[in-house]
Amino acid sequence: MTAEDSLPLDAFYDLTRITELTISPDGDRIAFVATEYDEAAEEAVTSLFVVPADGSREPHRLTTVDGASSPAWSPSGDRLAFLAAREIDVQRRVGRSEQDDSDDDSDGENGNDEEPKPQVWAFDLERGGDARQVTDREEGVSAFDWSPDGDRLVIASRDPTEDEQTYLEQVREGGPIETTRLQHKVDGAGWTDEVTTYLFVVDYDSGETERLDDAYGGGAFQDLAGMEPRWGPTDRIAFTSCRLERPDDTLVRDVYTIAPDGADLERLTDGDWQCSGPSWREDGTLGFLARDPENWCRPTEVYYHDGEEARSLTADLDRTVAFWGTIEWVGDAAYTLVGDEGRTRVVRADLDGTVERVFEAQGDDRAILGFDVADDEETASLLFSHPGDGLDVHAVATEDLAADDPPASLCRLSEVNADLIDSYPMPAVRRVEWESDGWTLDGVVYHDPAVDLEDGPHPLVVAIHGGPMSYDEPEFRFDHAALTSRGYVVFRPNYRGGTSRGREFAEVLKGRWGTAEVEDIVAGVEALVDRGWVDPDRVFGHGFSYGGIAQGYLVTQTDLFTAAAPEHGIYDLRSEFGTSDSHNWTEADFGFPWENPETYDDASAILEADEIETPLLVMAGGEDWRCPPSQSEQFYVAARKQDVDAKLVVYPDENHDVGDPDRAIHRLEQILEWYETHDPAREKLSSTE
Repeated sequence: MTAEDSLPLDAFYDLTRITELTISPDGDRIAFVATEYDEAAEEAVTSLFVVPADGSREPHRLTTVDGASSPAWSPSGDRLAFLAAREIDVQRRVGRSEQDDSDDDSDGENGNDEEPKPQVWAFDLERGGDARQVTDREEGVSAFDWSPDGDRLVIASRDPTEDEQTYLEQVREGGPIETTRLQHKVDGAGWTDEVTTYLFVVDYDSGETERLDDAYGGGAFQDLAGMEPRWGPTDRIAFTSCRLERPDDTLVRDVYTIAPDGADLERLTDGDWQCSGPSWREDGTLGFLARDPENWCRPTEVYYHDGEEARSLTADLDRTVAFWGTIEWVGDAAYTLVGDEGRTRVVRADLDGTVERVFEAQGDDRAILGFDVADDEETASLLFSHPGDGLDVHAVATEDLAADDPPASLCRLSEVNADLIDSYPMPAVRRVEWESDGWTLDGVVYHDPAVDLEDGPHPLVVAIHGGPMSYDEPEFRFDHAALTSRGYVVFRPNYRGGTSRGREFAEVLKGRWGTAEVEDIVAGVEALVDRGWVDPDRVFGHGFSYGGIAQGYLVTQTDLFTAAAPEHGIYDLRSEFGTSDSHNWTEADFGFPWENPETYDDASAILEADEIETPLLVMAGGEDWRCPPSQSEQFYVAARKQDVDAKLVVYPDENHDVGDPDRAIHRLEQILEWYETHDPAREKLSSTE
């Protein structure tokens, strides 16, 4: 490979990522949210698009103001609502206000110099024109849904008391953080507070708002999970909440329903599950997703509540619903996405207990990252991710979801990364298998299409997925192309402890971090070396979150890596407890550090730091409350104390992610430079020049 063939890292600004999609009730149009990047402003920009489901024209950009999420069609399909943090609508600013200045909503969030909060906005697609602001909540809106008639909305919004409002203003002005909450911080949300989130019913035309006093949220991850309000066809509103005695000390979330006037609250589940994604059937019965709040190794399942009791429709499948999976009803069947043998795929679960894998037409070389079915149940929308072909919206007839081969109705509706794909080499991909400790494991190998794997050996980047409750499958990713276009082969192993292979496979690693996954990753690399594809002296570590954690174990227990780049990881489990937002997860896997110190120590790579010889590029987010930056600092200092070549990179203000595009580019620059600096082939070349 030559430098001219490589994907330039600043081409990141040419990348487009589709993150959400929703199909109109009649199946004629699909709305989707896309994130693009503004190089001049050095920021990500999200926009809302609409495209005909028959592919008759290119996607049309609806929003020209940055910011859009959670698009939702009105029941008639003539309006499209979404959440956005915009400056207040002109209509709300002009003329004299008849509202009293003391009214909480009279000034909205824009009555002062603060940044605007997310509100519901809506396009009238029949009349045209710009979106209009529907809500004006001072603390913003976190979720919403349309009423069956489309004349009202149910919204979720924080509603502080006077004392709580005073505290919030003090914090915003730099005052001290005060809390009595056990869940005192949440990654991406920051420090938590005592403010309660309620459901409100909003009149679409007038904006008149009524709080449903009995419909309030709660729970450790309320700030992330939200209440997920869903307004059903029989005029009941479903939502999730935790009402247990110690809501911050559990991951339980129950499903509730309530009348739109705030009467007749009903609890449908009994505090045994972590519930999410309520989804109404046309007859007024309800489906939802549920998982064990104390054992995430047990698959997330589709449950159905028939009005009297709830039962699982997918228990016999032993496969987990994907993180982005929802329930889509077609007649008497629930369709959803599950992780299955290293692939996200569609399954159909009938009310009679029959569950089956469907849509083999997906193929083995692309992932499904989004799925929605129209209210008329005739058309479905899909978000396909293919390593060499991009991330794009498709439509298919629901009757063809049983197809084994690509049906005539399957239609690609977007090509948002066409210029990037046409200009630079995108990876070729193949699946591989190997043996480890009696298991047959699988993984994904990416390489430049001009590279013949058989003509090895090649330098290898071992890219380890996070979780560990996750899995890898062929996907379109910028970092893959950046690596493969520079001659690296990228290996993504599906090690034990991940999902997509059932409960037994996942539980191998429960409470035993730093064991099976180390064996499996090493065995996978050795298998690639044995095939002649990989140079064992040029193997580099790569991985984020648990991918960083696993690298900690690999560099303290093995000499696998020539150099490693653990990102946003955890290396000292005792000091992680209580400093991250994950105390419930940690307790579920390991117990308490004061009760099980040896279990914690066994999973702490830093206690074997004297074994580190591998050069380390340790990276962290300055406000990562999932894997706090202090963890990376400890690991870095431990390496440097022993004179191991190491470098620490911390991105201020970043959470458990790197969202700023310049920082995303800088991150890749740092990783590539680290690999190149420690590549023995480069050192050998330099010595002969």
